[in-house]
Amino acid sequence: MAGEFADIEELWRRFEEFQHIYLATIEGDQPKVRPVTLIHFDERFWVTTDTWSAKVKQIQKNPNVEFSFVFKEGDKDCCIRVAGLAKIIKDKETKERIAGHCDFFSEHWESVDDPGYTLLEICPAEIGYVRPDKIIHMKV
Repeated sequence: MAGEFADIEELWRRFEEFQHIYLATIEGDQPKVRPVTLIHFDERFWVTTDTWSAKVKQIQKNPNVEFSFVFKEGDKDCCIRVAGLAKIIKDKETKERIAGHCDFFSEHWESVDDPGYTLLEICPAEIGYVRPDKIIHMKV
């Protein structure tokens, strides 16, 4: 059990405050993948995006998503995959808190009231952690 706890702690340390990930949504029966910036803040996962983007339309129809990113451990490639649900956040206070945390926000939107600003929360259900020496799958 102690080894599993160490693996979980190590996994969470791999998430940076801001990092590029590949986010997959579903359109019909076809996965759609694109790079986005993941915001890891308040021990939760967020994505700021354009309201009229394809990903928002896809999430409105089917909130199941998955994201992944690759990183190095020494000279070895590793990967984390997170599957779960995306929620479109309407709460203005939450949208303000995340916007205020992102130094890039003003490059894309005028304010949190900008109709083009949508905030997504990614709520994990499963995590896969691929390391050189083992693969760990866990339900969250």
